[in-house]
Amino acid sequence: MPKQRIALIAGIVLALVAIFMVKVYLDQQRQVIQEQAKRTLAKIQANQTAVLVAKKDIPKGIVIEPEMLETAIVPNQYLQPNAVTSLDRVAGMITIGPISKGEQIILSKLSQSRQAGQGGGLAEATPVGKRAITVSVDNVSALGGMIKAGDYVDVIALVPVPVQTQEGKQASQAAVMPLFQNVLVLAVGQETGAVSAQDSRYKKEEKKEISPLITVALSPQEASLIAFVQEQGKIRLILRSPADSQIQPVQPASWDTLFQYLMPQEEVSRKKDEPQAVDYVEIYRGLNKERIPLSR
Repeated sequence: MPKQRIALIAGIVLALVAIFMVKVYLDQQRQVIQEQAKRTLAKIQANQTAVLVAKKDIPKGIVIEPEMLETAIVPNQYLQPNAVTSLDRVAGMITIGPISKGEQIILSKLSQSRQAGQGGGLAEATPVGKRAITVSVDNVSALGGMIKAGDYVDVIALVPVPVQTQEGKQASQAAVMPLFQNVLVLAVGQETGAVSAQDSRYKKEEKKEISPLITVALSPQEASLIAFVQEQGKIRLILRSPADSQIQPVQPASWDTLFQYLMPQEEVSRKKDEPQAVDYVEIYRGLNKERIPLSR
């Protein structure tokens, strides 16, 4: 009897050990499968892109509205050139050709203004909530005449910034101030991009004079700021990719930031060894004057 009881207890213990080992094995297999699934999902996501497609058939000459579009996941090998990924990029634009349901939205089928003969003009091309304002630029700012209506640019300004010297005197320091990013160009000179097929056929080889006037779309507050800055210095435009609408923080550029970028180690060691004077910018708010230190 005792031998039978011992054998029974040993059998129970071995059964429990076997169950435990099976559970450990299954847990390990489950973890391996989950990791493989995560890697597979990450690989699939890396090879796909979310793009805008037409929710329904869109005829030619129709203003793009948000309810006309939806987002679809497309493998990268089927991604069309200049496919639009942001609704902000195409809102208010006009189709220059029919777009079928499910078709990817590409910039080559959209325009900022109606074609010739269909009416409209600069006012119609101006997005809702924006204001059209013309800035004067030179040949360098206009990228040698390569900027055209419908492009997106960043706007920077070359202005003298008032600073306070170590002796307490008022001076000015040249600086480049980043103003606005992802700004729509409405017109270059009198050219708004509204040309007919016949005009483009016969005037394609005609050499055009580079215009110093470029009209952009800004908010009311931004329009006031750029008008003020234009009276203080020079405006520069930086051309953007049509597929890039990202807004990034950009620091103002001066001699200090230039040396920090080119010689970061030397600048850090110099600052540790030498006492640094604090430059100030004087800002007038009505009759009140404030002094704001400039960080280096």
